[in-house]
This record gives sequence, structure tokens and C-alpha cells, in this order.
Amino acid sequence: MQIIQNIREKGAAIIIIVIAISLIGFILMDSKPGSNTSLFGGNSTNVGKINGRAIELNDFNRRVTQEENNQAAQTGQQPSGAAVLRIREQVWNQIVAEEVFYKEADKLGINLSSKELAAILMSSDQQNPFMKERGMIDPTTGKLDEMKAREALNNIKKFKGDQRLSVDAQILEPLKLSTAAAKYGGLISAAAYYPTWMQEKDIADAKAFSTISYVAVGYNEISDSAVNVKDEDINNYVAKHKDLFKQEAGRTISYLTFSQLPSAADSAKALQTITELKAPFAADSNTKAFVARNTSAVDFADEYLPLSKIQSQVKDTVVKQQIGIVSGPYLDGKNYTLAKIIGTKQLPDSVKARHILIGVNDPQTGKPIRTDSVAKKLADSILAAIKSGADFGALALKFSSDGSSAKGGDLGTFGYGAMVAEFNDFTFNRSVGEKAVVKTQFGYHVIDILAQSNFKPAYKIAFLAKPILSSDETINAASLASSKAAAQKNAKSLNDYAAKNGLSLVEFPTTLKENDFTVGSMQDARSLVRWSFEAKQGDVSEPIVIGDDFVVATVNKIYKEGTQDAATARVGAEAIVRNRKKAELITAKLGATPTLETAAAAYNKQVLSAGADSTITMAGRIINGIGAEPKVIGAAFNKEYTTKASLPIIGTSGVYLVKVLGVQQKAEPSANEKVAQTTARFAAIRQQTNNWFEALRKQADIKDTRAKFF
Repeated sequence: MQIIQNIREKGAAIIIIVIAISLIGFILMDSKPGSNTSLFGGNSTNVGKINGRAIELNDFNRRVTQEENNQAAQTGQQPSGAAVLRIREQVWNQIVAEEVFYKEADKLGINLSSKELAAILMSSDQQNPFMKERGMIDPTTGKLDEMKAREALNNIKKFKGDQRLSVDAQILEPLKLSTAAAKYGGLISAAAYYPTWMQEKDIADAKAFSTISYVAVGYNEISDSAVNVKDEDINNYVAKHKDLFKQEAGRTISYLTFSQLPSAADSAKALQTITELKAPFAADSNTKAFVARNTSAVDFADEYLPLSKIQSQVKDTVVKQQIGIVSGPYLDGKNYTLAKIIGTKQLPDSVKARHILIGVNDPQTGKPIRTDSVAKKLADSILAAIKSGADFGALALKFSSDGSSAKGGDLGTFGYGAMVAEFNDFTFNRSVGEKAVVKTQFGYHVIDILAQSNFKPAYKIAFLAKPILSSDETINAASLASSKAAAQKNAKSLNDYAAKNGLSLVEFPTTLKENDFTVGSMQDARSLVRWSFEAKQGDVSEPIVIGDDFVVATVNKIYKEGTQDAATARVGAEAIVRNRKKAELITAKLGATPTLETAAAAYNKQVLSAGADSTITMAGRIINGIGAEPKVIGAAFNKEYTTKASLPIIGTSGVYLVKVLGVQQKAEPSANEKVAQTTARFAAIRQQTNNWFEALRKQADIKDTRAKFF
């Protein structure tokens, strides 16, 4: 029942129902949960394992193909190149999400029963995928038309094979997943508990504040060069904090690129070719034949277009020319182009019309409902009846297979280009009151033009375009240059070769993972990534063609899965280890039993105070004048430090000595303030539960072996 929408989208393929439902951060559309079927059974080669469950190559490829077809139906073209690589990644993430989630959901008995599913599909709830289809909605009530919904369900039950799998993937399974996930998330959220004792403690912590005297010796008192951080120091720190220094298997690479894009000479040649055609283009009376004969990169369009629909960067200049005058050549994208005004006329920018559609195929199932000749004969008969005085609206209600039938076929007002070409041409190029039968891919339309408005100039323009292409000389030069670079034996030789020849060797900063398919701006670099995982450290690749470039790469470093070594961890650990070494030097100089006064004298510092503004609380994070120093905040509430100074506290920015001057109480918060504080704290607790899926994923045993096949 989506004919009008499909007409407006210029003939996009009719899909039963297309719906996108998200499941906890993954786009879970067009998928089928493996835990509820035997989808992943058998002994065929697999692309990975999730919690011990094999994901078979054939099933993975089937799902990828299904998603490719879905995207092709929506965009009008089959995905290729980087788009296919992204789809593979999306499908893998879908499968991981399903396996991880359903394992947990099954433990709790969470599912979607057949009664629940039926109730959702027959409801007017926005969760119902049928509500995404305008043809399923009663135009008078805005609610689901239950009769049409039952008819759709009955049709779905008759589907078999790939057709049934497609419907399951697009409608039923995402609905099951989203509903089960909502139940699980609801359980987690409901389990968030903020006990009274904790509420009382938080309020007390926010109310009590401390005032302190302190001495701060910043780490900048000791220069970095005075402290030597050895690999042994880094390794010792990493050994105590392994969770912070985990690493996946990966590679870092550097590479040279040699462009195959057209040279200045290639551009000049294309410009010369198009310039030589300008005079004959202006003189030739058969413009359409001339454009075809000279193999233009832009086909001749025998139609009048409003200025807004003309696809040209210089259209404002072109339309100012007289009929027959040729403009250009000018650079338009990757083409040198000539433009010739063939004619002008006035066209409306919007039209109001009504129609009766005599379809050939059922819009729900795609099955034939009548032959083309029968549809044409019926449409002609209806047109004759209308011209003889029959009521258009009554005939639309009786015969039209389009959703506008309830409105007497009224399509409302639409702009130029909103309808498919044949429909658009008739309604914008003919006059108000004209009626005719027009054939489109949807069937035969009996069209009545009711009104046209805002007439503006429209233009018929012939474009003759010549693309700027790389010559054989340009391509061969790039190939030869890349081959010379690839002849280098190792990374050092390649680096020396680049420096000697003024080439820029790019050191890619990100560690490549085995299933990556992009490298920087190179979107279809799967071949480069695969080579890097097959090569040894220091190897130099043969020229690899990626987009418009020949790429020659070398492997800088190979990372094994596990814990980072000192060289890798140094970036994240060196500053921390250095500060700890500085802290040892500072505390040694302060002595075994320092006081505030002796510490201040040792480093020529002053004894300072903080907290008089009542900002040092157990609930606080920042101390005015000091910064984020949680250990200092903790010490500010230690009763032992009311009579003597603390031992040196190794903080984030330096070493501190603290003496507590006193702990006081703020005024009792009002009832509203207590409620606000409790509400905020409870919201924070519940917010933490939102990451439940990520927690499940981290606990899962996921082995990804897709790189063996792709």
C-alpha cells in the first residue's frame, strides 16, 4: 500500500516492509538469531566462534548477501568496494550481539511469545513495524487498519524460502530482539538500588567540609632529564596494571603512494579535444545525434528542467545565453563541458493532481494480479467514463490499487521531480484540466491535472562533456615509480630511498587490526591490511593498487595479543613512572618525619590553607587552588592529622603534606535539596546500568577468523 510513496521516490523497489530497529548500540536489522535456530550448525568452515559456537562461512555470506540486496533495493544500486566491506563488518557485529545477548536472555527465560508478537503486530503502537507503512494506517483514525494487517500476516505465512527468510529478517526477528532487549534492560534498570543508609551517608558527606593547611611540592621541581625511566621500570609498572595495558594483535605500517590521477598534460589534452568540438557543436542542427556521435560523458536529456534541477556548476551563466549559443568549455567535476541552450519555456514549480492506479502486480506480494493488456483496457474504460461525466472519486475508491483511493485519488500538491518520470512529465508539461492514461512501472494511471502554480522558466540544455582521463603514459610512470620503491629490500632501504628522491613516507599512526579495511583516507584498503598481516617486520610490499594510487608499504612493528611491551607501553606509562621516581626523590629530601614547616623550608615553599570556602567535601572532586587530588581530600578527613601533619602524600601533580585544621558542618540542606541530591545520585546509578551489553560482550569468548577468507 505504499504506491504513492514509491512514486515520489522515483520508482524505488517495492519492499514489503523496511524497518530499522537498534539493539544496544548495534544496528540489528536483517538478522536471524542463531541461538533460536540451527542456522550455524554443520561442519563447514567457519569465520569465527562466539562462546564456542561456530559461525559458518556459508551462513555469514548469506546474511551479507541479504543485506547487500536490501541496500540495493533502498538505494537503487548494488553496493561494491568499501560498501561491501562495511556490510561485512556490520553483519559480524550483528551476529556477535545476537549470540552474546541471547545467551544471557535464555538463562533468564526472556523471549517474545507468539501471543505477544501477534498483539504487537495488531496494535497501533509505534513499536509495530506495520505502523511504519502508511498503507497500513487508516487515514480517518490514524491507527492501524487491522483488516490490512491481517491480510499482510496471511500473505507472510504463505511465503517460503528466501522470501520468508527476508521477511523474518526485516520484520519478525528485529522485533523479537528489540522486545527481548527491552525486557532485559528493564530488569537491569529495576535492579538499581539506592539504600536509605547510602542516601544518608551521601548527604552527610556533602554536608561535612574540612579546612586544611598544606605544603605542595610539584613534580616540576625536578626536571625530566634528571630522572631516567628504564624499560625495566615500565615493565614493572605494566606488570602491576595489566588491565590498563592489554593489546590486540596488530601491525603498524608506513607507506608511499604514487598517484595515477590525470596529469596536467592529460587535462590539457581533454581541454583541447572539447575546444575543437565547440564550433561544430554550435553549427550542427541535430544536437541529440551530435552528442551521441561524439560520446559525451553526459547523455542528452530531451526535457525542460527548472533551474533548480539542472545539474551543472555553471548553470547560472549558461541559462543567460541565447538559444543556439554554446557556452564553455568549463570544468564541471571531472569533465570539460560545453553547454548549448536548445529552448526555453514556462513550467510550474508545483502541481496538484489526482489519479486512479490500475496496477499490474499486487503491491504487497509482487505477484501479478492482471495482465498488462487487461490493465490498459480497464484504465482506458475508466478514462472514457470520466470524460463522459462519471464521478472520479467514486471510481478511484472502487478501482484504484493505490493508498490515495480513500481520498478520491487526490495526491495533493507535489514539486517537480517528486514523481516517477512519466507521471512527472505529464503533470508538469500538460495543461490544467487535461486527463489521460499514463503508464509507469507501477501500472496504468488515469491522471487528472487539477492545478498548477508558480510558473518559472525551464530550459532544455544539451551538454557535451569529455572526461579528464589518465593517459597510458601517466599510469605507466606511476607504476614504474612504485616498482622502483618496491625493489628496496627492507624498511631502512625504503626510508633512505624516499628521502633521496624527495618522497613522503607516511607513517600511519594507528595500529591496524586483522579485519580492518580502511587505512587513513584509503577506504578500500583490505588488500594492504591483508599483506601487512602476512608480512614480516621490515618487509616491503609489491605495489598495491588502492583507488587512484599505487601503494608501497613496509611493516614497522608487529604486535602480538597480550600485554604491551615496554616500548609500546611507554607512551601511556612513562609520565606516571617518572612522577613516581620524582616523588621518591622529593620524599627522600623531606626526611623521615617532616613537618609543614620543614617541608616548606626544604623546597622554599609556603604553608598554604584551603577549604575555607567549604569546597573540600567527601563528595567533591576538586580542591580550589590544588586541583583534582583525591588522596588529599581523603587525608583532609583523617582525624590523625588534626594534631600532626600527614606523611608525604604522593598525588597526581606533586607530593603533599596536610594538616587538618577542622571539620565543620554546612547548614542542613532543605527538603528539596535532599530530594534533588538523591534523585541525581539514583540517576547516576541507573546510568551505569546502561552499559550492560558492553559488559556482556567483554565477558564473551569471541574468536574472529574472518581474515582467513576476506
